[in-house]
Amino acid sequence: MTTSSRLPGVGAILMAALLWGTTGTVQTFLPEDRDPLAVGALRLLVGASTLLLIALARPESRRAFARLPWGGILLAGLAIGGYNLLFFRAVTETGVGIGTAIAIGSAPLWATAFEVIVNRERPAGLRLLGQGVAILGVGFLALAGGGQAGSLLGVALAAGAAACYATYSMVTSQVGHRAPPATTAAATFGVAALMTSPVLAVAPLGWMASPQGWMWIGFLGVGVTGLSYALYTWGLTRVAASTAVTLALAEPVTAWLLASAVVGETVTGQKVLGALLVLAGLALITLLPARRSLPASPAMETCRANRAARP
Repeated sequence: MTTSSRLPGVGAILMAALLWGTTGTVQTFLPEDRDPLAVGALRLLVGASTLLLIALARPESRRAFARLPWGGILLAGLAIGGYNLLFFRAVTETGVGIGTAIAIGSAPLWATAFEVIVNRERPAGLRLLGQGVAILGVGFLALAGGGQAGSLLGVALAAGAAACYATYSMVTSQVGHRAPPATTAAATFGVAALMTSPVLAVAPLGWMASPQGWMWIGFLGVGVTGLSYALYTWGLTRVAASTAVTLALAEPVTAWLLASAVVGETVTGQKVLGALLVLAGLALITLLPARRSLPASPAMETCRANRAARP
């Protein structure tokens, strides 16, 4: 796919990342006694409902539910639901800085590894450099504030969250051509919402009694989850999954800018350097080709030769 044809997908993913970057700032407006796991489950529930309404609004999207590859949809839904639960738990064990650095920063590595192992696709060397630079920048941003050292359990949970997110992106990129993006996203997040809904039966929800709580949960569900993942799912039809996951590293840059401008977080040289590194890495990812195929294995070559020899 040429650079010009990839750019709309790149733009959609970057827009999704900008919406995701508002999450931290928005959560500061929620009641102080909110339960983080309940926030995650509620945003998935509202987001899935939003995506379903978007899909039902168009006849072709409604009809597409009948031809969805439900095996892939189920796997993608379980993966994105697992990401939400593992990430929220990880940051309670390791602190926001380390948990974010591992969960967001290592996701492109998982996605690239999946593409090499499963799809036999070799990323260009400069593109790997772009990933490394962006991941380093995320590390600077996430760890600039210091924080607790964390635990091995928390590190493992954050790495698991990254693997779940990469799995969701890989599976969605492979099945996304089978139906309109809105249909794929609605079905995927419907599975995720069902998976995480039991949390709402045990988590305290008294903080949702205030209108403020409902308003910001609505924004997190409709904008930060529903609209953003509709954009991200569409973008995955235009770019490789590892590219999409790396472009999503624009999220912590957005989060830092909003935290500085709205919440009043201190601007430090380390955070500025981190933001610049992320932007430099994303520029490389945007402009370079996504991948090239690895040489086929002997078994694959034999299979191709046999097919060619058939009358």
